[in-house]
Amino acid sequence: MALVTLKEILEDADRRGYAVGSFNMVSFGFLNGILEAAEEERSPVILSVAEVHLPHMDIEQFAPVAVESAKKASVPVAFHLDHGLHFEIIIRAIKWGFTSVMYDGSSLDYEENVKNTELLSRIVKAAGLSIEAELGRVGGEEGSEGANVNEEFFTDPELAEIFVDRTNIDALAVAVGNAHGFYKRKPKLDFERIKKIKERCGIPLVLHGGSGLSDEDFIRAIRMGISKVNFFTGMTYAAVQRIKEFIKTDPKGYEWIALEAKNAIKDVVREKMRIFGSSGRG
Repeated sequence: MALVTLKEILEDADRRGYAVGSFNMVSFGFLNGILEAAEEERSPVILSVAEVHLPHMDIEQFAPVAVESAKKASVPVAFHLDHGLHFEIIIRAIKWGFTSVMYDGSSLDYEENVKNTELLSRIVKAAGLSIEAELGRVGGEEGSEGANVNEEFFTDPELAEIFVDRTNIDALAVAVGNAHGFYKRKPKLDFERIKKIKERCGIPLVLHGGSGLSDEDFIRAIRMGISKVNFFTGMTYAAVQRIKEFIKTDPKGYEWIALEAKNAIKDVVREKMRIFGSSGRG
């Protein structure tokens, strides 16, 4: 298919009732594992890089490779900046070749979040890209080891409708009991809240903090209106566990360890694509 925008990739998911995985990357091993899984599963996919992970990679080197790899793919691929916190990074993402960005103003007060999101929405769309934003506050921080969930920060359906109308965003990340990193206690998603937000907003909804949720949680959340699921921690954990087991076999070199890590990432991504219902949709 080729490189597409987030709006394009989510429109089909929203219409046909499945979700597309947004998998964060910190190395070429992640890029290759995720794309191989997408090709084998015939699944659309969102390749993501979080602003917090930029210190772990040379984005000037990484972005062109990701873009070219996406263009050569036989399934729809979006290249997405995840949790963009600073205007400078989001503007630079346009130059780097991202086809969508997420502006995360969730730590700001409501009006400031609206103001910033509306401005960035106009800039990003003028460049032909898509934009995601967050209302409420998802537990923990991107890249954290674990998080608690505070109902005080859950997304309000009525405010969400107004937020979407004022900002003209393409997708809305919601706080409904989800958290970044592994959960410190068994997660309890507010599925009725997801349904109410979807009914009021209409646009595709995004579930951050996918690692640690059960298959049943994913399936029900998607049924309620989730069209995009962010996933990272589960991939890193699988890669580390695979490496720990593999080095016991006395591998001859690092290249074999890196291959095992990539394959572990691919296995996890393939599994999630099947759960999200995106397999065969590409």
